[in-house]
Amino acid sequence: MNRFYQMLYYFQKRGFYVCQRIADRIGIRAKIVRTSFMYLTFATLGFGFALYLFFAFWIKIKDIVYTKRSSVFDL
Repeated sequence: MNRFYQMLYYFQKRGFYVCQRIADRIGIRAKIVRTSFMYLTFATLGFGFALYLFFAFWIKIKDIVYTKRSSVFDL
């Protein structure tokens, strides 16, 4: 069980902030988005979790692309 709590702490500390960023974009509370992902995951037997991972991957790639191009001359 100790390894489980270490892994849980790691993901809580270095989370992807997917729900927070989606909520900021839409203009609603992050709690509603998190709850929606949980209900979607239970209702569709894992599709919500797969969707969450897809959004996390997409946001990470978007952040990498936008941080690398800081000026016009970096093209």
